[in-house]
Amino acid sequence: MVYAITATVFVAIVLLTVAAIYPYLARRSVVQSRLEKFEVQVPSKVELVPEAPKWYDRLGELGRSIKLSSKEQGKYAKILVAAGYKKESVFVFFGCKLLLAMVLPTGYLLFYMVFKGFVLTTLVMLIALILAIIGYLLPSQVVMHQYRERQLKIFHTLPDILDLLTVCVDAGLSMDAALIKTTEVPQFAKDPLAMEIKVATMETRAGKPRIESLKDMAARTMVDDVKSFVTMLAQTERFGTSLSQALTVHAESLRTKRKQKAEEAAAKTTIKMIFPLVVFVFPALLVVILGPAYVQISRTLFK
Repeated sequence: MVYAITATVFVAIVLLTVAAIYPYLARRSVVQSRLEKFEVQVPSKVELVPEAPKWYDRLGELGRSIKLSSKEQGKYAKILVAAGYKKESVFVFFGCKLLLAMVLPTGYLLFYMVFKGFVLTTLVMLIALILAIIGYLLPSQVVMHQYRERQLKIFHTLPDILDLLTVCVDAGLSMDAALIKTTEVPQFAKDPLAMEIKVATMETRAGKPRIESLKDMAARTMVDDVKSFVTMLAQTERFGTSLSQALTVHAESLRTKRKQKAEEAAAKTTIKMIFPLVVFVFPALLVVILGPAYVQISRTLFK
């Protein structure tokens, strides 16, 4: 018995020691991990576009049951593209809205019937109706949140990409080569703006004029700063002015705009702090400050 306890304690100590020192033994150096990011990843084989799952097609068929005008479908398609989805996913989006509008109230009613029986009151039907409305509106709110987040990322990344384009142009690269080089930088590997630039460069390689592909990119992102960037490139190409100087000036103006927005957000914090101060902080201060005085006054008056 003593040997078994000793062996168990020994194995436990060994395992704890290995678990404690394993992260330090397996950790790579910071320099090595950074150098690996700059290695060019050569794909071993050509990867085809993966086939959409069956549930994706089912949701698309369900979404086609909603009869909307082409104008309404185009509006939703633009927002979905600006949020990072494909244009063809608009019917899947409608299918998600219908599915959630049916699943949420149905699940609530089944849950209610299991515990309360088959007695449906007005309150239960009202809650089911509210859940149906929430389920129908929830995908729109999620897409709008992703759309705003993507716009914010593009707005913050654009000055850095313009600086990199300026360096490439100063080094002697053409505008097309500079755009391609920008998308190959590991820093912008998963950046939405770099991905949109990559799509625009692929369209240019396919024979589409560069300005038209960049205008389509600006239309997809729905960011005003990207539209002004494309307009600046078009005017530079038309009038033959210095591209490097135009990129530098535009990047500086975007940085100034980003700084002004940060200052505006910082100035709004004082107003936003009023509500939590009034609701949570001031009552506690009043209790701490006036509480002892109230106790002393009550003792003096009601002796």
